[in-house]
Amino acid sequence: MATPPIAFYAAAVPAATCVDLPDFRGEDARGRGASQGLVDTDRGIRSMPIITLLTDYGLRDHYVGELKGVIFTIAPKAQIVDITHDIEPFNVRQAAFVLQRIWSRFPAGTVHLAVVDPGVGSDRRIILGQYAGRFVVAPDNGLVTWVHREYEAEAMFVVEDRRYFLPQISSTFHGRDIMAPVAAHLANGVPPRAFGRVTDRLEMLPIPHRATATEGGWLGSVIYVDRFGTMVTNIREEQLRTPRGEQRSWDVLVNGTSIGPIRSAFCEVTTGSALALIGGSGFLEIAVNQGSAAQRFIPLEIVRVEVR
Repeated sequence: MATPPIAFYAAAVPAATCVDLPDFRGEDARGRGASQGLVDTDRGIRSMPIITLLTDYGLRDHYVGELKGVIFTIAPKAQIVDITHDIEPFNVRQAAFVLQRIWSRFPAGTVHLAVVDPGVGSDRRIILGQYAGRFVVAPDNGLVTWVHREYEAEAMFVVEDRRYFLPQISSTFHGRDIMAPVAAHLANGVPPRAFGRVTDRLEMLPIPHRATATEGGWLGSVIYVDRFGTMVTNIREEQLRTPRGEQRSWDVLVNGTSIGPIRSAFCEVTTGSALALIGGSGFLEIAVNQGSAAQRFIPLEIVRVEVR
């Protein structure tokens, strides 16, 4: 049976809420940490800037190809890296987690173009943010929630200067007509402040960022499901270690039923058995050896994961 899309439980998450940002108005026109940005004032623009693409467009249609065509027309020396185009349609929550996971894997100066935009054509804003010397161009709908919680914001602007958009703007394809050309111009060395005014607010998803401490343990929830049906929780590896950094012995329970201790590998249990392990993202994950935990433990919005 196919793994259920994460969208069916993410849809239950309340709408994004607004948070205040630091005042960036006194910062350099390229934002804080400008020496780590796209433009090196001593050496000039990077010869081959990196632009990553993260969308829910899929690959069946022409949408991704149009994004790339726009980027190459404006920034022919750009290196385009496809992160994924298989985000579940409209699933901002899923995209926000993926964006955070790849953020620091790319060098400073990278432009991350993230387009999961169920509010396209509405009055929702488009933002250009800078974190840890990397940039993001995305709709202001909570897509940068995980990045914002993991890194300090160095600059944040509202994208509004039409000089950097395509001449004709479709109300249903802002990814092509606004965000892609802005990302390309940014990669060419146009300073972030040129695209619009500084903003002091940002939409954030009410995602449970960290697990809740309990008497003798932690209570967590599912924040992401991968294509294998493995459920990533918000219980972090460092929360499961002693003050000396040693791994404690824990019993892991899913919806009140024990699935045993934290394992090191899938092969430590028989095929079809559930297990808990620390995944490559540094979070506690619930999996089924050669099976789908997401199929076994549903509905996901009420899954409770406890370690004690």
